[in-house]
Amino acid sequence: MPGVFITFEGIEGSGKSTQISRLLQYLTEQRRPVTLTREPGGTPIGDQVRRILLDPLNRLLDPTTELLLYAASRAQHLREVIRPALASGRIVLCDRFSDATIAYQGYGRGLSVPVIRELDRIVTAGLRPRLTVLLDLPAETGLGRARGRNTSQGLHGEARFENEDIAFHSNVRNGYLQLAKEEPGRIRTVNAARSPEEVQEDIRTIVDEVLDKAM
Repeated sequence: MPGVFITFEGIEGSGKSTQISRLLQYLTEQRRPVTLTREPGGTPIGDQVRRILLDPLNRLLDPTTELLLYAASRAQHLREVIRPALASGRIVLCDRFSDATIAYQGYGRGLSVPVIRELDRIVTAGLRPRLTVLLDLPAETGLGRARGRNTSQGLHGEARFENEDIAFHSNVRNGYLQLAKEEPGRIRTVNAARSPEEVQEDIRTIVDEVLDKAM
Protein backbone atom coordinates (compact mmCIF):
# COMPACT_ATOMS: atom_id res chain seq x y z
CA MET A 1 0.00 0.00 0.00
CA PRO A 2 1.52 3.36 -1.02
CA GLY A 3 2.16 6.06 1.53
CA VAL A 4 0.29 9.36 1.43
CA PHE A 5 2.05 12.68 1.97
CA ILE A 6 -0.14 15.42 3.53
CA THR A 7 1.20 18.85 4.45
CA PHE A 8 -0.24 21.72 6.47
CA GLU A 9 0.49 25.33 5.58
CA GLY A 10 -0.51 28.78 6.76
CA ILE A 11 0.76 32.02 8.22
CA GLU A 12 1.83 32.37 11.83
CA GLY A 13 -1.09 31.79 14.19
CA SER A 14 -3.23 29.93 11.68
CA GLY A 15 -3.59 26.93 14.00
CA LYS A 16 -1.51 24.37 12.14
CA SER A 17 -0.12 22.68 15.24
CA THR A 18 -3.55 22.36 16.84
CA GLN A 19 -5.23 21.05 13.72
CA ILE A 20 -2.51 18.61 12.71
CA SER A 21 -2.48 17.15 16.24
CA ARG A 22 -6.24 16.68 16.16
CA LEU A 23 -6.02 15.01 12.75
CA LEU A 24 -3.28 12.71 14.06
CA GLN A 25 -5.57 11.58 16.87
CA TYR A 26 -8.45 11.05 14.44
CA LEU A 27 -6.38 8.93 12.05
CA THR A 28 -4.77 6.98 14.90
CA GLU A 29 -8.20 6.09 16.23
CA GLN A 30 -8.96 4.67 12.78
CA ARG A 31 -5.83 2.50 13.17
CA ARG A 32 -4.17 4.10 10.19
CA PRO A 33 -0.33 4.16 10.20
CA VAL A 34 0.62 7.81 10.67
CA THR A 35 3.89 9.71 11.04
CA LEU A 36 3.77 13.29 12.33
CA THR A 37 6.67 15.61 11.58
CA ARG A 38 7.50 19.28 11.02
CA GLU A 39 9.72 21.78 9.24
CA PRO A 40 12.17 23.23 9.84
CA GLY A 41 13.40 20.31 11.91
CA GLY A 42 12.06 16.80 12.06
CA THR A 43 15.53 15.30 12.60
CA PRO A 44 18.34 15.96 15.11
CA ILE A 45 20.32 17.86 12.47
CA GLY A 46 17.22 19.67 11.25
CA ASP A 47 16.35 20.73 14.79
CA GLN A 48 19.77 22.37 15.09
CA VAL A 49 19.05 24.29 11.89
CA ARG A 50 15.61 25.20 13.27
CA ARG A 51 17.17 26.90 16.27
CA ILE A 52 19.22 29.12 13.95
CA LEU A 53 16.27 29.96 11.71
CA LEU A 54 13.77 30.82 14.44
CA ASP A 55 16.04 32.50 16.98
CA PRO A 56 14.99 36.19 17.18
CA LEU A 57 18.59 37.14 17.98
CA ASN A 58 19.53 36.23 14.39
CA ARG A 59 18.12 39.47 12.98
CA LEU A 60 20.96 39.79 10.47
CA LEU A 61 20.32 36.42 8.81
CA ASP A 62 20.54 37.04 5.07
CA PRO A 63 17.45 35.95 3.06
CA THR A 64 19.56 33.73 0.81
CA THR A 65 21.24 32.15 3.83
CA GLU A 66 17.78 31.59 5.26
CA LEU A 67 16.63 29.91 2.05
CA LEU A 68 19.64 27.59 1.94
CA LEU A 69 19.25 26.61 5.59
CA TYR A 70 15.64 25.61 4.94
CA ALA A 71 16.77 23.58 1.93
CA ALA A 72 19.47 21.83 3.99
CA SER A 73 17.01 20.96 6.74
CA ARG A 74 14.53 19.62 4.17
CA ALA A 75 17.12 17.42 2.48
CA GLN A 76 17.95 15.78 5.81
CA HIS A 77 14.28 15.49 6.70
CA LEU A 78 13.43 13.73 3.46
CA ARG A 79 16.27 11.27 3.86
CA GLU A 80 15.68 10.37 7.49
CA VAL A 81 11.94 10.67 7.96
CA ILE A 82 9.64 11.42 5.04
CA ARG A 83 10.85 9.04 2.32
CA PRO A 84 11.28 6.03 4.67
CA ALA A 85 7.80 6.55 6.12
CA LEU A 86 6.19 6.84 2.70
CA ALA A 87 8.10 3.78 1.47
CA SER A 88 6.65 1.75 4.33
CA GLY A 89 3.11 2.78 3.43
CA ARG A 90 2.51 5.35 6.15
CA ILE A 91 0.51 8.56 6.05
CA VAL A 92 2.95 11.41 6.65
CA LEU A 93 1.53 14.57 8.21
CA CYS A 94 4.04 17.40 7.90
CA ASP A 95 3.73 20.85 9.46
CA ARG A 96 5.09 22.99 6.58
CA PHE A 97 7.00 21.90 3.48
CA SER A 98 7.99 23.37 0.11
CA ASP A 99 5.03 25.75 -0.20
CA ALA A 100 6.20 27.52 2.95
CA THR A 101 9.55 28.28 1.32
CA ILE A 102 7.88 29.87 -1.69
CA ALA A 103 5.46 31.85 0.50
CA TYR A 104 7.99 33.03 3.10
CA GLN A 105 11.27 33.35 1.24
CA GLY A 106 9.70 34.14 -2.15
CA TYR A 107 6.69 36.33 -1.49
CA GLY A 108 7.77 37.41 2.00
CA ARG A 109 11.50 38.05 1.49
CA GLY A 110 11.31 38.87 -2.20
CA LEU A 111 13.67 36.17 -3.45
CA SER A 112 13.18 34.76 -6.96
CA VAL A 113 10.35 32.23 -6.97
CA PRO A 114 11.75 30.38 -10.04
CA VAL A 115 15.10 30.02 -8.26
CA ILE A 116 13.36 28.74 -5.12
CA ARG A 117 11.40 26.22 -7.18
CA GLU A 118 14.56 24.96 -8.89
CA LEU A 119 16.40 24.60 -5.58
CA ASP A 120 13.44 22.74 -4.12
CA ARG A 121 13.27 20.45 -7.14
CA ILE A 122 16.89 19.47 -6.52
CA VAL A 123 16.30 18.91 -2.80
CA THR A 124 13.05 16.95 -3.12
CA ALA A 125 13.77 15.18 -6.43
CA GLY A 126 10.25 16.19 -7.38
CA LEU A 127 8.43 14.76 -4.35
CA ARG A 128 5.14 16.59 -3.90
CA PRO A 129 2.42 16.25 -1.26
CA ARG A 130 -0.71 14.40 -2.29
CA LEU A 131 -2.68 16.99 -0.31
CA THR A 132 -1.83 20.36 1.21
CA VAL A 133 -4.24 21.88 3.74
CA LEU A 134 -3.90 25.66 3.71
CA LEU A 135 -5.27 27.24 6.88
CA ASP A 136 -6.13 30.78 5.87
CA LEU A 137 -7.03 33.83 7.94
CA PRO A 138 -6.21 37.56 7.91
CA ALA A 139 -2.59 38.37 8.69
CA GLU A 140 -3.58 40.66 11.56
CA THR A 141 -5.59 37.90 13.22
CA GLY A 142 -2.89 35.27 12.81
CA LEU A 143 -0.09 37.49 14.02
CA GLY A 144 -2.09 38.48 17.09
CA ARG A 145 -2.72 34.82 17.89
CA ALA A 146 0.93 33.89 17.38
CA ARG A 147 2.29 36.65 19.56
CA GLY A 148 -0.22 35.81 22.29
CA ARG A 149 0.77 32.14 22.12
CA ASN A 150 4.45 32.97 22.39
CA THR A 151 3.79 35.05 25.48
CA SER A 152 1.57 32.48 27.20
CA GLN A 153 3.80 29.50 26.35
CA GLY A 154 7.19 31.20 26.70
CA LEU A 155 8.15 30.61 23.07
CA HIS A 156 10.08 33.84 22.56
CA GLY A 157 13.15 31.81 21.57
CA GLU A 158 11.37 30.84 18.31
CA ALA A 159 9.77 34.20 17.53
CA ARG A 160 11.96 35.55 14.70
CA PHE A 161 9.14 35.48 12.15
CA GLU A 162 6.51 36.74 14.58
CA ASN A 163 8.72 39.81 15.03
CA GLU A 164 8.32 40.73 11.34
CA ASP A 165 5.89 43.53 10.50
CA ILE A 166 2.35 43.09 9.22
CA ALA A 167 3.36 43.84 5.62
CA PHE A 168 5.66 40.81 5.60
CA HIS A 169 2.91 38.51 6.90
CA SER A 170 0.39 39.93 4.43
CA ASN A 171 2.81 39.16 1.60
CA VAL A 172 3.24 35.61 2.88
CA ARG A 173 -0.52 35.13 3.02
CA ASN A 174 -0.90 36.47 -0.51
CA GLY A 175 1.78 34.05 -1.63
CA TYR A 176 -0.08 31.11 -0.16
CA LEU A 177 -3.34 32.21 -1.78
CA GLN A 178 -1.59 32.52 -5.15
CA LEU A 179 -0.19 28.98 -4.79
CA ALA A 180 -3.68 27.69 -3.94
CA LYS A 181 -5.05 29.42 -7.02
CA GLU A 182 -2.40 27.74 -9.17
CA GLU A 183 -2.96 24.24 -7.73
CA PRO A 184 -6.56 23.98 -6.47
CA GLY A 185 -6.54 20.20 -6.78
CA ARG A 186 -3.66 19.73 -4.33
CA ILE A 187 -3.96 22.78 -2.10
CA ARG A 188 -7.30 22.92 -0.28
CA THR A 189 -7.97 26.19 1.51
CA VAL A 190 -9.78 26.08 4.85
CA ASN A 191 -11.11 29.16 6.67
CA ALA A 192 -9.05 29.16 9.87
CA ALA A 193 -10.79 32.18 11.42
CA ARG A 194 -13.53 29.93 12.82
CA SER A 195 -13.56 27.73 15.92
CA PRO A 196 -11.01 24.87 16.07
CA GLU A 197 -13.87 22.37 15.99
CA GLU A 198 -15.33 23.78 12.77
CA VAL A 199 -11.92 23.89 11.14
CA GLN A 200 -11.17 20.30 12.12
CA GLU A 201 -14.48 19.09 10.73
CA ASP A 202 -13.62 20.52 7.31
CA ILE A 203 -10.12 19.06 7.44
CA ARG A 204 -11.38 15.58 8.25
CA THR A 205 -13.81 15.69 5.34
CA ILE A 206 -11.04 16.70 2.94
CA VAL A 207 -8.53 14.15 4.28
CA ASP A 208 -11.06 11.29 4.27
CA GLU A 209 -11.82 12.03 0.64
CA VAL A 210 -8.14 11.99 -0.33
CA LEU A 211 -7.33 8.84 1.65
CA ASP A 212 -10.31 6.97 0.21
CA LYS A 213 -8.99 7.63 -3.27
CA ALA A 214 -5.33 6.94 -2.42
CA MET A 215 -5.61 3.87 -0.19
